[in-house]
Amino acid sequence: MGVSRIGRRRFLREGAAAAATVLMGRRLALAEAEETERAARKPNLVFVFADQWRAQATGYAGDPNAHTPNLDRLASESLCFTRAVAGCPVCSPYRASLLTGQYPLTHGVFLNDVRLSSGRAVSIADVYNAAGYHTAYIGKWHLDGSNRGAFIPRERRQGFQFWRGFGCTHNYPNSPYYADDDPAKRTWEGYDAIAQTREAEAYIRQRAGSGPFVLFLSWGPPHNPYGTAPQPCRERFADREIRLRPNVPASLKDRAETDLRGYYAHLAALDECIGALLRTLRETGLEENTLFVFTSDHGDMLFSQGQTRKQRPWDESILVPLLVRCPAVFGTQGRRVNMPVNASDLMPTLLGLSGLKAPDTVEGTDFSRVLRAGSEPGDGAALIACYAPFGEWTRQMGGREYRGVRTARYTYVRTLEGPWLLYDNQADPYQQENLCSRPEHAGLQAELDRLLSRKLEETRDKFLPADEYIRQWGYKVDSSGTVPCVS
Repeated sequence: MGVSRIGRRRFLREGAAAAATVLMGRRLALAEAEETERAARKPNLVFVFADQWRAQATGYAGDPNAHTPNLDRLASESLCFTRAVAGCPVCSPYRASLLTGQYPLTHGVFLNDVRLSSGRAVSIADVYNAAGYHTAYIGKWHLDGSNRGAFIPRERRQGFQFWRGFGCTHNYPNSPYYADDDPAKRTWEGYDAIAQTREAEAYIRQRAGSGPFVLFLSWGPPHNPYGTAPQPCRERFADREIRLRPNVPASLKDRAETDLRGYYAHLAALDECIGALLRTLRETGLEENTLFVFTSDHGDMLFSQGQTRKQRPWDESILVPLLVRCPAVFGTQGRRVNMPVNASDLMPTLLGLSGLKAPDTVEGTDFSRVLRAGSEPGDGAALIACYAPFGEWTRQMGGREYRGVRTARYTYVRTLEGPWLLYDNQADPYQQENLCSRPEHAGLQAELDRLLSRKLEETRDKFLPADEYIRQWGYKVDSSGTVPCVS
């Protein structure tokens, strides 16, 4: 009797274990099937980027002046990169790195108003096209040379199929563009960012149910001129007290407040556009499986450090907002990502998140796996550089060649003459105390200098004077180092 009872218990235990094994197998098979199904459901990509929107200027980043409720909600559901870096913080170089995944000395666009070659790299649109995506570009291009107003033919669009683009203009109320293969110049109705957003919404609605797509939407604002945002947005900030960053000199207070009122008005207008795009994705049922990215090509000093515009190595110039949302991949619980990422990393990372392999021409890092895992590896540094000062940062204005690294905590920069800047951004978030060449920080400086040297070796950057690179690439510049522009 006892043996029979023991045998029955063993039978039950073994039966339960077998059932558990079968159940686990079914769960694994189901998980594999779901993963296969997700891979088959290629995610769409909507990549939205502004011109000259610095990372600090959003509500979610703590700016008391910014009115960005739509971006703030988006940030609560996104990977929120706190140290996204525009490695060469000026328009054309960033855009070329974005589309090719290469550093400026490789793709050759280290100045504004030079043309990005179609034969030196495989573009992000080329990769998505080959994977069966439809690709679209709307807005500012700024990669076709010195004639900013010229028609850009299909073979110079880096593979984008649908086209509503223009070289470069910042006349936002009277902004021209070209459509597909029609060389007749058209004009956006009203404030161009709003009209471009409507065009993007129409494209999304048209593509819904027609296969995966990639849409790049490139806005001109908040780049100066600052006083041309829609009137309701300007009125919001007309009499509002503006709280300046502590690193704005008191002598520049009035000028800074004037420019910042216009700047924040542009941001408010673009925030409404973000809201419209997100509503369209939700209404079309595309929200779940769409990678939605918001960022900028570089920042804006706006009188911090007594400086204006971009190209400079300070955080107001090099750091940009970067939000990445895809509920199907990351869910909707927002997460801060503190590791530095560079412009050249965006292409391989987006391809990785889409299940696509980056081409061999890419130099940036694919962070898709670590983002899925929630980890933050790597050397923790992004390369920052000015290869040739020009335009709004000429030598007469203090412009100079530099190379540097922005880590999660530190900024270190050297010029051709030697070490220049060293900031502890944790202890000194407004970069008001330069620690460079102080004996008590010699060990830290040496460590960061070695890190910078490794970065330069990895990118085959010999850190030569600007004239040498300009000569190598055959560019024609004026006495200020600027490529003369044809409007």
